[in-house]
Amino acid sequence: MELTSLDWAIIIGFLVLILGVGISYTRQASKDMESFFLGGRNMHWLLAGVSMVATTFAADTPLAVAEIVSGDGISGNWLWWNFLAGGMLTTFFFARLWQRSGVLTEVELIELRYAGKPAQFLRGFKAIYLGVLMNVIVIAWVNVALQSLLVVFFDLSETTALLYTAAAMALAAIYASFSGLIGVAVTDAIQFVVAMIGCVALAYFVVNAPEIGGIAGLKEQLENQNPNILNFLPSIGTTETAGTTLGLTFVGFLAYAGCQWWACWYPGAEPGGGGYVAQRMMSTRSDKDAVYATLFFQIAHYCIRPWAWIIVGLAAVVLYPDLATGDEKLGYVYAMRDFLPAGWKGLLLVAFLAAYMSTISTQLNWGAGYLVNDVYKRFWIKDGDTKHYITISRISTVILMILGLMISTQIDSISDAWSFIIKAGAGLGLVLILRWYWWRINVWSEISATIAPFFFTGLIYWYEYQYATTVELPLALITTTLFTTCVWLPVTFLTKPEPDSTLVPFWEKVHGVENGNYKHNSGKFSKNIKYLAACWASAIVMTYSILFLTGKFLLQEYGTGFSLILLAMLSLYFLNYFMRKAGLIGIEEDEDSVLFSENILDTGIDLPVEHTTELDINSQKEDPKEPPVDLNSDFPDLDDLD
Repeated sequence: MELTSLDWAIIIGFLVLILGVGISYTRQASKDMESFFLGGRNMHWLLAGVSMVATTFAADTPLAVAEIVSGDGISGNWLWWNFLAGGMLTTFFFARLWQRSGVLTEVELIELRYAGKPAQFLRGFKAIYLGVLMNVIVIAWVNVALQSLLVVFFDLSETTALLYTAAAMALAAIYASFSGLIGVAVTDAIQFVVAMIGCVALAYFVVNAPEIGGIAGLKEQLENQNPNILNFLPSIGTTETAGTTLGLTFVGFLAYAGCQWWACWYPGAEPGGGGYVAQRMMSTRSDKDAVYATLFFQIAHYCIRPWAWIIVGLAAVVLYPDLATGDEKLGYVYAMRDFLPAGWKGLLLVAFLAAYMSTISTQLNWGAGYLVNDVYKRFWIKDGDTKHYITISRISTVILMILGLMISTQIDSISDAWSFIIKAGAGLGLVLILRWYWWRINVWSEISATIAPFFFTGLIYWYEYQYATTVELPLALITTTLFTTCVWLPVTFLTKPEPDSTLVPFWEKVHGVENGNYKHNSGKFSKNIKYLAACWASAIVMTYSILFLTGKFLLQEYGTGFSLILLAMLSLYFLNYFMRKAGLIGIEEDEDSVLFSENILDTGIDLPVEHTTELDINSQKEDPKEPPVDLNSDFPDLDDLD
């Protein structure tokens, strides 16, 4: 396919814009390591939230959704829609804690929570495991996705496509190494807007093409071809796909809906938060901002992004019915090639470049933070100056880029390893959750929970090989989770808890527990557990309601759509109410809960992180003649429900 001069002008203009914006933040990012890796801990919640969404929108994401829709219909997306419960758990139970911890990286938390040489070992091991091994695998997958798109779109050879991918990666590495997280986040915001405009435009042009005939024509052709492809819910109790609807056994339903979201560790959706999600939460200016950023991320991730991809995926089923098994994702690329007019082809290529670069720049910055803060500075050069560590950070960014490119050429041999790593995280999630709230969790709990699933997954592979059979993923997930739990629980009680010299400062800093009474006083945050749980449930109902009502209106099923609007509004009402009760909106009425006071969290004043994590915060005295100002007055007053 050939591009016009207008297409090339759009592509070149976008690349120049992104490079210029990224490099413009060089001076701000060079102040210190917090500026380079956390944007100075002063990021607005909206920018942090958009950056999270942009990072999860990679070049392969629309293609993957199109492939899911082709095989299992709309309901097939429940394979990732079920993660919402875990995401909302992170939002309300962990976002504030990550921000208040004051750590620079996720793995630095290990030595804040645990003590001794075992904690040092676990921190160093996870820094290499996550920051290098897992990181370069993710980078390689994203590289191969862009490479595949270029091969189909431009009829390039694999080698030529790899060279173009390397050039795009080098551009992302340049601005990521100069601008740090703040530049990455700002360019993420630009890239996300461009990417969504391109995807929505593609959906519009494809649906209104004569071959489709609008939404009505699309539905008519799909119903003739695949009777149940438009079902929103999977079929429970069967393994067969009836009319292209996702079929799940009861074991499969239990695994995906009742176990996976809290039990399994995997990059980008770690139970309790982690990775680049934790990095964005820690970069915000207050703990409330961390909650708002993560809440926006969950809503945008599930409600704003997917429908443009789903619509194109449905149209591709009609337009390209003869795609070979395994090539269904190419229907999305063929739709780009066949239905976009001049100028729009360049814009959609820019959209995919934007999606690619936002993911790559985040992975490079995040991974470099682990290498520098948790390996180089922690175990090697402990007394270097700021300039030295910033230089090493930039060098680490380039090293990760090179490793990612090298692994990209061997991606076929890594696919089995990737599957193994996903399975080998089953059961670890519960420890990652409980370490924030249960003092009895110790470093050996986390070490044993990390090793046990690797061992059991190896046994599963041995069993499959020995008896020439296959253990289905849902069964493997549940059994591995049970085995891991049966390992770390006894280990926890057979080993000593962490010393008070570690636990007391942790509970004071993160939970606000006073007088070192962490065993019986769960702190100012955790005392609102019931309200946080209500926020969690309300937010899940609201997000699913918005997700489904959007789909119903797009498919012109207005009756169901209006019913879902009422459900969404009702759940929003209760979410607002319970967020107020939990101190997440407005002024906390309990005078003892100074951690939620307006002068700290609602003024938007740029305060260093230590000002929001110490216990001796001094409240500003208000003029008794003037009523307090509620900066969240745009929310309805729900106090009459008390």
